[in-house]
Amino acid sequence: MFTNFLYILRDYGMKTSLNEWNSLLDALELNLNEASLLEFYYTARAILVKKESDYDKFDQAFGAYFKGVEDSSTFPPDLKKWLAKAMAETMYNKDEVDAIWGNMTLEEIQKLMEQRLREQKEAHNGGTKWVGTGGQTAFGHSGYAPKGIRVGGIGHRRSALKIAEERNFRDFRDDDVLQIRQFQIALRKLRLLSNKDEAPKTELDIDETIEETCKQAGQLRIVMKRPRKNQTKLMLLMDSGGSMWAYADLCSRLFKAVNESSQFKDLKTYYFHNIFYDNLFTDPSCRWMSRINTDWVFHNIKNEYKVIIVGDASMAPSELLLKNGNIDYYRGNEESGLTWLKKLKKRYPAVIWLNPLHVKLWHYDYSSRTIGMVEETVPMFPLTVHGLEDGIKELLEKA
Repeated sequence: MFTNFLYILRDYGMKTSLNEWNSLLDALELNLNEASLLEFYYTARAILVKKESDYDKFDQAFGAYFKGVEDSSTFPPDLKKWLAKAMAETMYNKDEVDAIWGNMTLEEIQKLMEQRLREQKEAHNGGTKWVGTGGQTAFGHSGYAPKGIRVGGIGHRRSALKIAEERNFRDFRDDDVLQIRQFQIALRKLRLLSNKDEAPKTELDIDETIEETCKQAGQLRIVMKRPRKNQTKLMLLMDSGGSMWAYADLCSRLFKAVNESSQFKDLKTYYFHNIFYDNLFTDPSCRWMSRINTDWVFHNIKNEYKVIIVGDASMAPSELLLKNGNIDYYRGNEESGLTWLKKLKKRYPAVIWLNPLHVKLWHYDYSSRTIGMVEETVPMFPLTVHGLEDGIKELLEKA
């Protein structure tokens, strides 16, 4: 049963063992998938996928084998037709919508969507109840909700916890090379930054001392050298929450590689959401009690620190620019996010921005305007091993 599916899985790079395959067949025999293609997808993925880097391989193999098969138990036959034409996003109160959906879990949202689909008999656009377009429900597309399940359409905010009928893990295709070890190898190149540090010569150079003493016919001549300990100081600024949740694991690997690295004399880590203003944060929750004044950071952390900013630079333009030249619309700050970014660049000459969003989307994504503005201010590189290496070269040039 489904034998060809096993071979297709292996063709796409999955190392599915016979024991795992037999476990899947046992699950089918027990009807754990409840005769649903969607439930079979989750059951098979739970049994066969052992590491995150295989998720996209599994999705591709699943799509290739079950191409054209519809799961009528999940979506009404007319749903795709109803959602084919998107209605423009209707006006809404962001705080009210966030209050409705912000605290709901994916499971709660999915159960509510399934209930709506059982009741829904026609297309709906706008509104706050049905599966449709342009509205403020946590299911459908081309509307707004802080989280939810996108059904059809094209993603805009990338805030969905799950995207129905789509490869969710395409961005992780290169995970087999984006491991902690590879990041650490790339970070080793930061050692070169120490060569330009004018550290005092405080360590005895035994070999040179012997050689120079021999040249002096046995008269002792002591030679000192600079310590081999790395002198590089790094400040890491990381975007946290919102659209960055999709890259949480990838950023976690970079964070772990940096923290486990022996390439730095000192490491400072701060967090922000989308862009920083007059406050940074000392933990990724960005809670108010963990705030730290940005001016204080700039004043107390010397400009010899190299700065790496990690974020997708995806935000509303008004988060980078002042609203009508007055107070910032989102944060209530008198200086814009772009102004703060320029102040950082002026204070720390060696600074780069690492973006986890695929580089092909930088200028074609909905947030291309804000990415462009950030990229014009700070050199931007993709958050890949090669991107990190290129970024380190940029830091070397500015050191």
